[in-house]
Amino acid sequence: DEGFNGPVVLVSREPGIPFGRPPLSKTYLRSEEDLTDWYVRPPNWYEAHDVDLRPDSVVALDPAAHALALGSGRELGYEKLLIATGGRNRRLQLPGAELPGIYYLRTVAECDAIKREAEAGRRAVVVGMGFIGCEVAASLTQLGVQVTAVFPGRNPLERILGEQLGALIGHVHRSNGVRLLPGARVVGFHGTERLESVVLADGEQVGCDFAVVGVGIDPEVPAIAGSSVARDNGILVDERCRSSAADVYAAGDVANHLHPIFGRIRVEHYNSAEHHGAAAARAMLGSAAPFDYVHNFFSDQYEHILQYVGHAASWDDFVFRGSLRDRKFVGFYLDAGVVRAAVGFDRGGDPEWEPDSEMA
Repeated sequence: DEGFNGPVVLVSREPGIPFGRPPLSKTYLRSEEDLTDWYVRPPNWYEAHDVDLRPDSVVALDPAAHALALGSGRELGYEKLLIATGGRNRRLQLPGAELPGIYYLRTVAECDAIKREAEAGRRAVVVGMGFIGCEVAASLTQLGVQVTAVFPGRNPLERILGEQLGALIGHVHRSNGVRLLPGARVVGFHGTERLESVVLADGEQVGCDFAVVGVGIDPEVPAIAGSSVARDNGILVDERCRSSAADVYAAGDVANHLHPIFGRIRVEHYNSAEHHGAAAARAMLGSAAPFDYVHNFFSDQYEHILQYVGHAASWDDFVFRGSLRDRKFVGFYLDAGVVRAAVGFDRGGDPEWEPDSEMA
């Protein structure tokens, strides 16, 4: 789109047409839509624009030689390289963790495996109630699966959204029939030939037909020869997506980037990755514009939609307009009087506001 007319090679371990992942925990998991509308480009676009889609893995990167070693045994040279490898699921290293019936969610194949298990009347345990855990718990419940959720802390998403919103999210799940076990810790999985129960630290065994584990991701940093690419919780890049090695860029979940508003930050959200990749492409073509996109994300759970813009790692005040009781509001996270982020619950757009009736 920016006028580059040379060849582009896209190496990915995941086969198929590049797509956006949000439906995997929501509408695709519930078989309400396929992924066609989430393709980054239509299938025939790539060949028409000299983009070579290569299903392969990167075994090693040698920045000095401007070369990649691929899992297929081939070597691939480059003029400019973008590392957009995303993240890998954190896996539980616990007794029984390799039993059939325990799933993680990141790829289409993993989602399809969960879909095959998700029949009405079956029992599932969701381990972790971050965004993936919450969305999977909601989708499974909507499919008629009986869900028990095990997670640390008092409420789902409390670390990110705060106590009030965490309590609201917890209430939403409970009102839809999810059994929440806050503060519980999984110590193992039990079963003979496949998973039969999840074992908790207090001795309880939660019986289930399958489990979905969502306990976060780690940045997927490929093996890199030498020490020319600086790393710290991902690949360190500047405001123009440049790493410390010449001609090597990074974007998305794997990139710990320097943001003009939020400072150094690594963000794991779809919207941010989409804009970060475009900014990296422009930087690879010589643009000096910084990546200053104001991060935001959304989460659909049951009939509710939560939207968030900004980034607040900590805050000293939370104010909102609307009604927590009625589950329709916009909230603001403030630190020393400065708005660092805003969150909306079932309040998309918010085109009009009467301050005398809605400030709380």
